[in-house]
Order: sequence, then C-alpha cells, then structure tokens
Amino acid sequence: MEKVATLYDRVGGEQGVKNLVRSFYDRVLRDPELADFFEGASIDHLFKMQAEFFAAALDGPVTYSGMSIHQAHFGRGIDKDHFAKFVNHLIATLESWQLTEHEIHALISRINTYADDVTGNPVVSD
Repeated sequence: MEKVATLYDRVGGEQGVKNLVRSFYDRVLRDPELADFFEGASIDHLFKMQAEFFAAALDGPVTYSGMSIHQAHFGRGIDKDHFAKFVNHLIATLESWQLTEHEIHALISRINTYADDVTGNPVVSD
C-alpha cells in the first residue's frame, strides 16, 4: 500500500519546514504592525521553535517541545486583528509554496485552533 504524503512531506520535510518558517517570518517581521512583538526576541530561537511547531502541525515526525502557546504569548497584547494579519501572512507564504487550497485550509484550520491561546482569551472548559 502506498504511503499518503503528509503536509510535512509536501513542503519538503525538515529542510522544507525550516525554509517555510524563514520565508513566513520574513513576511511577519517586515510587517510594522507585527514586528514589535518580536523586538528583543532571539530570532534563531524563534525560528527553531517555530520550525518544530510547524513540523508537528504538518504531521511531521516531530513533537513540539516549547512552552505552551498560551505561556509564550501571554501578556503581549496580541489581539484578534494581529492574529488575523499573522494568519494572512501564513496564507500568502503557503500559496507561494504551491500547496493546494485544500492543504492550505487544513494547515490554517490547525493554526486557528490556537487563536484564543495567542490572543489571551480565557480558556473555557466544560
């Protein structure tokens, strides 16, 4: 039986994810409304953790080992508009990566599950 390629495979595995993250953050860091959130951050560490996060989100053989999404973003003043701009940069990056609309939607759906953690909205449990 033929193995179905994951999104991780489709972007080129480990090196592809690293390239995708660098391309994506090149866009984000050039955005004057988002760049300030990264002031003083170690960009090398950011790229390393984001490559790990995206590899896991793309169904790669990686487990994200960073702090929780909520902890990493808590108190930074990130609102829904900032998150939307971030996601729009991701969509533009993924489109330039020649992923299908279905593949882009699948990844964006995964990222959107973290919106409340990033923006600091309280987690509601049943």
